[in-house]
Amino acid sequence: MPVRVIAILHFAECLVYNQVVFQTKQGLGQGLRPFFAKGCLLMKITFVGADHEVTGSCHYLEACGKHILVDYGMEQGKDLFENIDIPVSPSEIDYVFLTHAHIDHSGLLPLLVKNGFSGSTYATYATTDLASIMLRDSAHIQMFEAEWRNRKAKRSTDIPLFTPLYDMADAVGAIDTFVPVPYGERVNVTEGIDVRFTDVGHLLGSSAVELWLTEDGVSKKIVFSGDLGNKNQPILKDPKYVEEADYVLIESTYGDRLHSAEKVDYVAELVKILERTFQRGGNVVIPSFAVGRTQEILYFIREIKERKLVKSLPNFKVFMDSPLAVDATEVFHKNGRDCFDEDAQEFVRKGINPLDFPGLRLAITTDESREINDIDEPKVIISASGMCDAGRIRHHLKHNLWRSESSILFVGYQSVGTLGRALVDGAEKVKLFGEEIDVKAEIVKLVGMSGHADRDGLIDWMQGFKVKPSKVFVVHGEDTVTETFAKTLNEELGLDAYAPYSGTVYDLATGEFVHKAEGIRKAKVEKRTGNPVFDRLLAAGQRLISIIKKNEHMANKDLAKFADQINALADKWG
Repeated sequence: MPVRVIAILHFAECLVYNQVVFQTKQGLGQGLRPFFAKGCLLMKITFVGADHEVTGSCHYLEACGKHILVDYGMEQGKDLFENIDIPVSPSEIDYVFLTHAHIDHSGLLPLLVKNGFSGSTYATYATTDLASIMLRDSAHIQMFEAEWRNRKAKRSTDIPLFTPLYDMADAVGAIDTFVPVPYGERVNVTEGIDVRFTDVGHLLGSSAVELWLTEDGVSKKIVFSGDLGNKNQPILKDPKYVEEADYVLIESTYGDRLHSAEKVDYVAELVKILERTFQRGGNVVIPSFAVGRTQEILYFIREIKERKLVKSLPNFKVFMDSPLAVDATEVFHKNGRDCFDEDAQEFVRKGINPLDFPGLRLAITTDESREINDIDEPKVIISASGMCDAGRIRHHLKHNLWRSESSILFVGYQSVGTLGRALVDGAEKVKLFGEEIDVKAEIVKLVGMSGHADRDGLIDWMQGFKVKPSKVFVVHGEDTVTETFAKTLNEELGLDAYAPYSGTVYDLATGEFVHKAEGIRKAKVEKRTGNPVFDRLLAAGQRLISIIKKNEHMANKDLAKFADQINALADKWG
């Protein structure tokens, strides 16, 4: 694949010690490396993704002569801000430390391999198992989309062929780099770098990543929270605390809000929804994340079935329409002894599968999926994706959104810009497969059900540190939420908290910012050409002009160097 010159965008932002950095899709392997004064200690973090945004988590570390990524996730939903690419060629990355298997944290690992990564990816055993099926599924989606788009392209000379981000071979290559490690064990990765994965109860295998870095006699510890789980949730253990760190990166998905103040009886709430929907003769359609939330719903329904709580239709059928969810449920059962909470482990000790029950039907093939909507009797349909932006759930929505008898039950967070968010926010009409559909079904959200800690849960986890960290970086939240939560940590806990934008560079050894990036919203391209790479390049050019205008008062020698770099690039590509 040719180098995509996208981030001439970041000329002004990535001025580090007066050196302009060229960013490319493959990183800086084809461009200029950031300049650091010779002989100075190199222990730095660069914020790459999920900064003032919820998805696309990625952070780049330089320490002990190694290049490290913590997560390399795919952006999902609305993408508001320009992100830098990783600042080195993927072939130069030595290690990846993966907090958990969700695609917004792991989904670009196959692309990393495709572009040259041959290092090691450290994760827990359960994360390794889940990522193995989720990355294959992601590759399948990429290839399926390419096939669909290219069939359409063949019928028109105006539509260029579409190249998938990566394919199955790349996904398998990423899986082959995994090094599974147990929870709670401090592992020496290489000289000067130790890692430990601590259970944070968000997803099977999810963890905070604790990194000890020692270089030239200087030792620092940095902790990445990953996604912190909600307390008292089914199946998984509550988040464990980390007691010490110099620096902490904490997520803030729910940093500005609280879940229900009262403990929610999810079984009772689910029974109410099922009962009233079945009495209307409708279906309960649950857009659910295939990994995590689906298993929780199965756990609740097993209890409902066992106790015969739905009086109007006690033997109702439940269709799990997601091959990924089927595979993930097997992984949950396999890792139960290490990851389940006490209640779920009690089932395992008795030889009971807490995620299975009479009436559960698995839809694997597309024909089996289609047949679900031919069944007239009321039923439960659980299908992915959880935010309704892709997958089989969209077909079930098409068959049920217009029916006032049916209910669409949301059981997880809905990102800004997704179809799920539009429905939760009260959209009266939506478009599916080119057809406008009236929303007449009951739209309901299972209040308080979340895999993420709320504001108080995040604060509680931060209070687990026995000594205040020197600096706290707030990441992985919507734009204003990151700022709000950083202010909360400052005012309520007296912490030095800051919400960085993508491109910010911080020196861990000295405790100083090397570069504070500004948030630059994505440029709007008025006319789309149909070529996504060219459209992105056009947007990059528009952004470059805005950056040039902002830096009118930069020192003349820097402006001259900036101009020389742009002219050199123009000469090369002109």
